[in-house]
Amino acid sequence: MSITVEQVLSALKNVEDPDLKKDLVTLNMIKDVEIENRFVRFTLELTTPACPLKEMLKNACVNAIKHFVDKEAEIAIHVTSRVTTPVNSNSLDNIKNIILVSSGKGGVGKSTVASNLAVSLAAEGAKVGLIDADIYGPSVPTMFGLRDAKPSARETPDGKTRIIPIEKFGVKLLSLGFFADPDQPVPWRGPMASNAVKQLFNDADWGELDYLIVDLPPGTGDIHITITQSYPITGAVIVTTPQQVALADTRKGLAMFLMPGINIPVLGVVENMAYFTPPELPDNKYHLFGKDGGKLLAQQFNVPFLGELPIVQQVSEAGDSGLPAVLDRTSFVAQAFGAIAGRIAQQVAIANATLVTPAV
Repeated sequence: MSITVEQVLSALKNVEDPDLKKDLVTLNMIKDVEIENRFVRFTLELTTPACPLKEMLKNACVNAIKHFVDKEAEIAIHVTSRVTTPVNSNSLDNIKNIILVSSGKGGVGKSTVASNLAVSLAAEGAKVGLIDADIYGPSVPTMFGLRDAKPSARETPDGKTRIIPIEKFGVKLLSLGFFADPDQPVPWRGPMASNAVKQLFNDADWGELDYLIVDLPPGTGDIHITITQSYPITGAVIVTTPQQVALADTRKGLAMFLMPGINIPVLGVVENMAYFTPPELPDNKYHLFGKDGGKLLAQQFNVPFLGELPIVQQVSEAGDSGLPAVLDRTSFVAQAFGAIAGRIAQQVAIANATLVTPAV
């Protein structure tokens, strides 16, 4: 007896996305079901290519069909993704999600985290852009080996000039460091700095992006206010180190996003430099700057804790050499960044799902 499409969809209604709290059929994540006798083929459309639940959901679909329909069924699942965007977001051109990476103080590795997260998401198949908005200390040109690079420009049919982002390692990049002498200070007042950053958003040809990551300056200031009030922000990622002097400033920076008038969802906290593990003692962890500071901060504000990143010489060397550490996909640090990138994409999907009901 042949299996029917109705039987397959009925079975898959028993598979719930644990983040979105609805079944896959209701979420419209099951596409193009084809049946040939006992052979079942369909597409599972996830909310991000970096979904950390990919294999779990695939296995759950297989088990549901075998349990509720036919234990002898042969099942082929093609996994794809369609990154969601907040409803009524008035998104900037074709940019689905703008993610801010922020820190309360400098020196906690914010730019390193932003750069490696961008490359990690791109490696999973997402369309990613990265704006280096840290006007007084732009790091992206160095971290991507582009210190002497200059973006090109083109004129649009309506007579406007568009900046063309530089693409490297699958990420489209713009930094104020591309337009200034890297050895000279940038003595700009707040309005000048804010207007310069807005040009990176408004005057660039970003094309279609799933995620535009913005590396903010440390602290809370004019650029933070300008960006949060000028553009539809999906959420913010907070980077800290475990010691109290960093946490005190990070606490203020996190609270800023939750203030009335700003009210940006905090996607979670990343704890950088969480511990040191000597290469000759791989099972040992030395918490040089304290322990669980980022985790406790996340608990205090009831936001997700996205994960820990260790102190690794490879990360520092990679940033200086212009080759982000995650390019070595087999390394422990690449796996740590990849896991955090997946959790951020997961939180983006959850944040967007709270604002929109998908079509069935």
